[in-house]
Amino acid sequence: MDIYCKNTMRGLVPMDDSDYDNKLKLTIGKVYKVTIRLPRNYELHKKYFALIKCAWEFQLERSVEHFKNDMDIFRKTLEIAAGHCEIAYSIERREWIEQAKSISFDKMDEFEFRDLYEKVKDVLYKHFLSHVSQEEFEKHLMDF
Repeated sequence: MDIYCKNTMRGLVPMDDSDYDNKLKLTIGKVYKVTIRLPRNYELHKKYFALIKCAWEFQLERSVEHFKNDMDIFRKTLEIAAGHCEIAYSIERREWIEQAKSISFDKMDEFEFRDLYEKVKDVLYKHFLSHVSQEEFEKHLMDF
């Protein structure tokens, strides 16, 4: 069961009626294991995909072709380069390969996603945007 709460001086307080109703289902005096996660900011989620789209538009033609004209392959490559990946063995290729981890809302909290956003920006500036100034890129990013 998920319950959204706000941290107050009195402790964690359910955010709305449905969260309060779920809290009422808990037995008084029982011990529960609670995982605290800051729900991911949807605006940051949109900003992340704007960052990817803007960087994609700045790619030279040969780079776009290298990524098979697929912005999603480009995004996953950035995430792997930023360290957001796991290793799996490919039986077909007979080698270990890196695969991008999921960035879905239920897989990453706000803190993890902010960290990924900053690391992807670093990868972009270091490897994919060397032909454009950071100021120019940031200016174009504001238009997304």
